[in-house]
Amino acid sequence: VQLQASGGGLVQAGGSLRLSCVDYGRSGGTYTMGWFRRAPGKEYEFVAAISRSGDTTNYLDSVKGRFTISRDNAKNTVYLQMNSLNPEDTAVYYCAADLGNGWSTDNWGQGTQVTVSS
Repeated sequence: VQLQASGGGLVQAGGSLRLSCVDYGRSGGTYTMGWFRRAPGKEYEFVAAISRSGDTTNYLDSVKGRFTISRDNAKNTVYLQMNSLNPEDTAVYYCAADLGNGWSTDNWGQGTQVTVSS
């Protein structure tokens, strides 16, 4: 996998952003994909994941109902739609692939910064 995330930026509280993650390794629907984040001074945190076919998703409790993960295997792309953002969502967001050995950071893309102002 060769993951590249984009779509981060500065947004006011209550706003929305959509993150995209393209796999230039063109793995299509081969792997479970996910998003993680790391806020300043905090540990990495799981945000969301989606199965290979896209029919199963799971989320961090604090983002349920606000964030939606999806994928387009034909475009080798995974998305994270983030609505009703709040300052606690401020972090660097990373997309990741589970190649069957868990969420090894060897299979993470570079991060994209999301900043939510109050």
